[in-house]
Amino acid sequence: MQMKAWVLLAAVATITSFSACSKGPGVSSSNAGPTVQKSTAPPSEPSALPSSGFRATITLVDPPDKLRAGQKETVRVKIKNNSDVKWWARGAPVNTRSDNKFYIAAGNRWLKPEGALVTNMDGRYGIGKDLAPGEETEVPLAITAPAEPGEYILEVDVVQEGVAWFSDKGSPTARTKIAVVK
Repeated sequence: MQMKAWVLLAAVATITSFSACSKGPGVSSSNAGPTVQKSTAPPSEPSALPSSGFRATITLVDPPDKLRAGQKETVRVKIKNNSDVKWWARGAPVNTRSDNKFYIAAGNRWLKPEGALVTNMDGRYGIGKDLAPGEETEVPLAITAPAEPGEYILEVDVVQEGVAWFSDKGSPTARTKIAVVK
């Protein structure tokens, strides 16, 4: 009977040892549960950001207070990567797609003062460099004032083309009031 217990104990020890070795790199066997380390290798193909990647701080640098109806203007937009992942400006180090899918860009929409959408297809400008967490860049965003005079809100957001607007994933936008005159 003692021999059976000893063999059973040895078998359990062997299985436990084998199991711990087979977890592979990046997996911890602490009591807190398994954790997977994030890969720092660049993606080989353009791809969507993970949900945690859609976090930005957007700042308008000296936006105009007033524009003429239909006036074209360029506003400076600062974008900071507030996520825990690197943003590849083109979705990967190389993106040979012809449709700009996975590119990261600033874009704007015009709203009425109560928040109703006037247009969401105004300007777009891609970020010019990859951004690690905490890094920022500035882009010149060409905008066109609405054709009808009135009070409007210019809202600027970040988008990963063909994937999602950052605000749809919970990231804040930048807004400013602009009077549009004749």
